[in-house]
Amino acid sequence: MMKRTGEVLPPRGASVKPPAEAAGGAMEPARSDAAPGEKSGATAEASSPGGQRAFDVARLRQDFPILSSRVHGKPLIYLDNAATTQKPRAVIDALKHYYEAQNANIHRGVYTLSQEATNVYEQARVKVQRFINAAQSREIIFTRGTTESINLVASSFGRANVKAGDEIVLSAMEHHSNIVPWQLLCEEKGALLRVIPMTDAGELLMEEYEKLLGPRTRLVAVNHLSNALGTINPIERIVELAHARKVPVLLDGAQWVAHGRTDVRKYDCDFYAFSGHKMFGPTGIGVLYGKAKLLDVMPPYQGGGDMISSVTFEKTTYNDLPYKFEAGTPNIAGVIGLGAAIDYINGIDLDAAIAHEQELLRYGMSELSRIGGLRLVGTAKQKASVISFVLEKVPPVKMDIHPHDIGSILDGEGVAVRTGHHCCQPVMDRLNVPATARASLAFYNTKEEVDALVAGVRKVIQMFA
Repeated sequence: MMKRTGEVLPPRGASVKPPAEAAGGAMEPARSDAAPGEKSGATAEASSPGGQRAFDVARLRQDFPILSSRVHGKPLIYLDNAATTQKPRAVIDALKHYYEAQNANIHRGVYTLSQEATNVYEQARVKVQRFINAAQSREIIFTRGTTESINLVASSFGRANVKAGDEIVLSAMEHHSNIVPWQLLCEEKGALLRVIPMTDAGELLMEEYEKLLGPRTRLVAVNHLSNALGTINPIERIVELAHARKVPVLLDGAQWVAHGRTDVRKYDCDFYAFSGHKMFGPTGIGVLYGKAKLLDVMPPYQGGGDMISSVTFEKTTYNDLPYKFEAGTPNIAGVIGLGAAIDYINGIDLDAAIAHEQELLRYGMSELSRIGGLRLVGTAKQKASVISFVLEKVPPVKMDIHPHDIGSILDGEGVAVRTGHHCCQPVMDRLNVPATARASLAFYNTKEEVDALVAGVRKVIQMFA
């Protein structure tokens, strides 16, 4: 395998010290019950009536070509960011540039184009490392997405460490991708799943979680931010309690990374999984962060090219981190696009973007709650991004309106929301609803778009009245 060239990158496995701005603690989004205007720190040319600088969402929206689209003759109002985010021009251009000017396989070629592609690819790894404040770039494994990252841990760490009668602890609000891999492992090993219960508001019962941790607990796997409810889980306390019993923790950060600062060293988690497409990057690319001391001893997930050091018919020896877990030709363009997405996020005022989203969340929940027959689903005190709701016993006809009908009618108004169980059927079962309508926010959304959502829901009710 060809060694990387150029002076931009450290040798394989070398620690890269993140810049000062990346080493700070994670910023917690505002409480969902905080008063409007409680959080400040926005940055743009315009000033708010109170004299503070306002977040210039109109300017940022110009960076996203699709946001100028029209649907059914009306402006697109995209409120399905929990499913995937839209892509800025910088990401689109990075993909285009790679295929037009840099396309070559990586790590294998001695010729200039291959070395250039390798260099840009590995630069993206360092960008990810700094973005999540990992200690070393070799702790960053590129995958197809959060789902594959979790499956990698279940297959490699799980098969090596979980035995019959052992237990894996999940929460009641997990996405299917953080349930099914563990079920498969438990079926194979004869292990058991234990589930942290939650309240009707969508908050974990931490006293019950502590009781679940026992001598047979081998792993805790929970989400950082719920895609169905918007709950921000107390991950540092979750990790602290698990580590007190020497139990490793995997955090599903798929929803979080676009809505708050991420600091894996502050959390002290053992694994952290996320996807590029939910943070303004391409589809088909994701990341698994793992502490090097764990990744070093874990067996490979897949076999093939690039993950080997030497191969004979008698024995294969494996490559160093992170390449041991990256078999075959990777999604080179996707990695480069993810690096461009990180550059884009780093180029905006993230604190102001988070504050803007939180204000939209508060405003949207407040306005929707005024509609007769509308019930918000997921009302935790610590929330971000997600507003889920149902229409029940809607006056004057006292009927329930199915979320699929809500979504179809809203689409006619140009408003894109997600309807269904959101790959969280256990959440729906726990809350005794078949499905919800979900509006999920990003920093490029506006108060006017929230108003259009509210008006669209009122139109849904009028059509059924």
